[in-house]
Amino acid sequence: MSHRLQIRVYYEDTDLAGIVYYANYLKFIERARTEWVRTLGIDQVRLKAESGIVFAVRRIEADYLSPAHFDDLLDVNTSLREVRGARLILDQAVLRRDAVLFQAVVTLVCLDAQGRAARLPADIRQRIAETAA
Repeated sequence: MSHRLQIRVYYEDTDLAGIVYYANYLKFIERARTEWVRTLGIDQVRLKAESGIVFAVRRIEADYLSPAHFDDLLDVNTSLREVRGARLILDQAVLRRDAVLFQAVVTLVCLDAQGRAARLPADIRQRIAETAA
C-alpha cells in the first residue's frame, strides 16, 4: 500500500530561478512520512510519551531527476520496503503528474529516550508491516 500526499510548491520553496531548492525535497518527504504514520493510526507524540520511542532518519539515498517549479502541484508517494525490529526502510518519490522528479530510499531507526536503538512495540511493527501486504 502506498500513501500519497499532495504538496503545492510555494515561492518560499524555490530559489531565484523559481526552481525548488534541493533541500526542500527532504522537507516534502519528511512531511509525507509524518502523514503516512498518522494514517496508520500511530500517534508519535503518544508513542514518545508512553515508550520514549521516536523515529530518526539514519540514511537517505536521493536522486534528483528533474526540477519542480513555483506553483507546481506535486504528489509525494511513500511506501514501505522493509520493516525490522528497530528499522524501517521506505521508498519515497516526488512526482508532477506522472513524471518522477525526485526519489529516495529512506532508512529510519527507532530510538529510545537515551538515543539508543530500540525495537518498535510489536503492535506498531505489525500495523506498519500490514501496509506492505
